[in-house]
Amino acid sequence: MLPRLIQGGMGAGVSGWALARVVSSLGQLGVVSGTALDTILVRRLGSGDAGGHMRRAMAAFPAPDVVTRVLKRYFRPNGVPEDLSPRIPSSGSGSCAPVRDDGDLDIDPVGQPVEGVADTQQRYKLVPLPSAKLTREREWLLILSNFVEVSLAREGHDGVVGINYLHKVQFPTLPSLYGAMLAGVSVVLMGAGIPGDIPHVLDLLSRNLEARIFLDVLDAGDQKYEMSFDPSALWAEQLQCEAPPLHRPRFLAIVSSATLARALLKKAPGGIDGFVVEAPISGGHNAPPRGAPQLSSRGEPIYGPRDDVDMAQMKALGVPFWLAGGFASREKLDAALAAGAHGVQVGTVFAFCDESGLDPDLRRRFLAGLLRGESDVFTDPAASPTSFPFKVARMAGTLSEHDAYAQRTRLCDLGYLRRAYRKTDGTIGYRCPAEPVGDYVRKGGKAEDTIGRKCLCNALLANIGLGQQRSDAHEELPLLTAGNDLDCLRPFISPDKLSYSAKDVIESLLPSA
Repeated sequence: MLPRLIQGGMGAGVSGWALARVVSSLGQLGVVSGTALDTILVRRLGSGDAGGHMRRAMAAFPAPDVVTRVLKRYFRPNGVPEDLSPRIPSSGSGSCAPVRDDGDLDIDPVGQPVEGVADTQQRYKLVPLPSAKLTREREWLLILSNFVEVSLAREGHDGVVGINYLHKVQFPTLPSLYGAMLAGVSVVLMGAGIPGDIPHVLDLLSRNLEARIFLDVLDAGDQKYEMSFDPSALWAEQLQCEAPPLHRPRFLAIVSSATLARALLKKAPGGIDGFVVEAPISGGHNAPPRGAPQLSSRGEPIYGPRDDVDMAQMKALGVPFWLAGGFASREKLDAALAAGAHGVQVGTVFAFCDESGLDPDLRRRFLAGLLRGESDVFTDPAASPTSFPFKVARMAGTLSEHDAYAQRTRLCDLGYLRRAYRKTDGTIGYRCPAEPVGDYVRKGGKAEDTIGRKCLCNALLANIGLGQQRSDAHEELPLLTAGNDLDCLRPFISPDKLSYSAKDVIESLLPSA
């Protein structure tokens, strides 16, 4: 049986290996976020790999030629150069020219082929945009980056480590799962969609068999689009050997209702080992309210009785479940156990602890603002390109401020949240409502769908100190997310102490830990 306490898989790099390793070493389920790990690895290497952690984990990767190529391409021993000149002028469409991996030919955000340019013109190199047709090198980078994150989280203890993915982010899913499994991940957690296809994928990948998923393609009608990944072929090409045997991790689906949980069990019988049931007050993405959408006087989605989870129905499903959203206290944990839950998932209080991947200065400023009564969390119905409501922690100097959002040049150069759509010739195109409005409309999108959309991909990387500096000297700003229950942070901080550890959190919830 898995532990009572699950540390939430928060944001890109916030639930990093350092946090997950501490939580797992203390007997609970430490979870790394699987979002944008390839870009995070590239930027950590480009920043000099302080402490050598990336290279230490990469040294254990079973395809050394892949490691050599990645290090040669992305590692800067001295970190980011102070002088980022010469500058590239912004393009006529109003978006900064993207900097691609040296020598690669890729598709830029407006759909035109561009040659890679020198990485000194922006702070970090960009890897090719994720798409339905990944190159072999792109697959290997995803495998390697997920392997590195899980391997580091597993170092020095015998605890269980999990990895969290978003079902809506489909293009990296198959090689990312394989990389995590190659590193021995114990649990896969997935939400932000209906992940009924993932248990079978895990079965196939554990046997090194080809796995496929159906892509969610806009305007596809009856036409089906698949994405496949064959690990055996990959090993045969790279190392001329058979793929190593793998352990099949347990799978926890993240849901918001007993109805969805029941449907997933029917779709994947025997493949789902449990559920994390997230309430609307959880941080990050939230499931939309049921019924006709309504907004409060503050402009937030209104959740009602239909959005409450039926505990009796969850218990009747006969599989373990954990409750998430406002359970970061011993009393709330006891209440969850009394309601039939196996335990709880806790996010916000871990997000602001010392081992979190959040930029330390950003973390301290938020906590100081909380003590001054300045912190607020707004459930923004428009911020996320996914159209899911997204919890925005309001804070000066971040994209939560209207003026900061309005001044940012719209650009989609990471592409994790862009959507596939069917073009008139039947092929797949890609668009994101956070990209330049003219580009989005030209690709068949509606201009009204771009209003208020924020580039979460760039902002979340800025949250962890890996934000891009553009060729025009523009610095990508962060955008914090947190759950509505900010009071859970107060027992750990004071005006003289804006710091606490993951161990402090666990001991407050589980006194015997």
